[in-house]
Amino acid sequence: MQADFLDAHARHWEDAERLFQAQRWANADHLYGLSAECGLKRLMLAFGMPYDTNKNRPAHRNDRQHANGIWLRYETYRCGHHQGAGYALPSRNPFQNWEVSQRYAHQSHFDQARALEHRSGANAVRQLINKAQKEGLI
Repeated sequence: MQADFLDAHARHWEDAERLFQAQRWANADHLYGLSAECGLKRLMLAFGMPYDTNKNRPAHRNDRQHANGIWLRYETYRCGHHQGAGYALPSRNPFQNWEVSQRYAHQSHFDQARALEHRSGANAVRQLINKAQKEGLI
């Protein structure tokens, strides 16, 4: 299947919100990370990230990271693009303690505070996506 980072960003956000409201912290937390990752990768494409259409993935290995690593990688593309000035993220990466492998962790390791931190990070990305759509960047 062809990657659609924008659709995946929105889908993961919507499902995370439903799970958050149901106090399903573990899965909400996981989906907030995926939502942020997909949103940032979509913006990175707009800022010139090379994409290998044959392999359906970012061309550079460093761009194939998840939420915890892609936050910093995004800055590389944003800072190097003439339209990037208005698309800065908060300097502190809220996903530093998020790992994609946490999908295997017991749900007792997740709580509302953890999910709120990642929700805030995903929402920051969501706001940039909305701005990019309004301004015609994506």
